[in-house]
Order: sequence, then C-alpha cells, then structure tokens
Amino acid sequence: MTKDPRIDEYIAKAAPFAQPILTHVRALVHKALPDAQETIKWGMPHFMVDGRNVIGLAAFKAHAAVVIHQGERTGEGMGALGKLASLADLPPDEELIARFQALPAALAQPKPKRAPKPELPVPPALAAALDARPAARSAFDAFSPSHRREYVEWITQAKREETRDKRIAQAVEWLAEGRKRNWKYENC
Repeated sequence: MTKDPRIDEYIAKAAPFAQPILTHVRALVHKALPDAQETIKWGMPHFMVDGRNVIGLAAFKAHAAVVIHQGERTGEGMGALGKLASLADLPPDEELIARFQALPAALAQPKPKRAPKPELPVPPALAAALDARPAARSAFDAFSPSHRREYVEWITQAKREETRDKRIAQAVEWLAEGRKRNWKYENC
C-alpha cells in the first residue's frame, strides 16, 4: 500500500493526543488490508478496497474517531470505537485487525432488497382533473410508481382545500407538459 502524503499532513495537523491514535490505527489498517488504497474524503483520511470506502479516521478537538463504512449492516459508523482520547481507548490490536479484515467480505454481500411501496390511491379530484386533460392522464399513467407517488403525496398533504385545488391545477399543467413533480431540480 502506498501512503498518501495528505494523510501524513492530516495527522501532523491533528491535536497532539490524536496523532498517536491516528498513526496506530493507520498502521493496523495497512497490516489488516494490504491492498487498501489511502485517500482523503470529506476532509478525513479514508481507506478504500476495490473503490469502496471501508475505514475512515477523524480527529476532533477532544477526541479521535474511527469510521467503519459498513454501518448499515454492522451497526457501526462514525465513532464505531467510541470517542478515543488515547491509545488505551482502542480495543486490542488483534481485535481491530480481525474487524478490519472482515470488512471486504461485508462489501461483497448484496444489500437486502426492500419490498416496493404499495401504489397510493389517486384522489378523486386529481383523477377527474386528469381525465379532463388526456395529455396529463397519459403522462401520469406512463410515469413510474415513485413519480406518481410524488404527485399524489404532494396533493394529499395539502391541509386546506384551496391549497389542494391549486396543487391539482399545477400538477395537471406539469403533467400535460410531461414533467415530473420535482422537475425543477433535475438539472441542478
């Protein structure tokens, strides 16, 4: 593994208590994952395996942290090892090496697929407005369930009837032009 000089700079700029922690954990990552690549992401040192984030390091005013990027599956994440104020706060080296070595296998596991959300019923007022404008109805029916849901939720979340009616009129206009609910933000 080649060392990224930006990580050397990050460690050098860290508070004196954090420097030995960051240096030690970095060495353990090198030992556990010899093929990992070093980089800086989100302003912090990170280690990547096969182009995916695996471990990150962070130094704050009063503590340091280890980021384990498989948090969704392992229940870990920022501060997975707690707030580290000294080397004594770290688990034993063998335990850390084993945890780090297990991460690439966690990357290989596919994420569990979620069941699709059920289709929301179209409010009668929206259905009537769509039926009155065939171009709008055609566009609405051609959209994916998620895009239809955005329109239906927007309309049904209106608290006042006047607001709901304005949203229906606006939705029909946008749909007649073939626009998705959040079309304004698509090219940002």
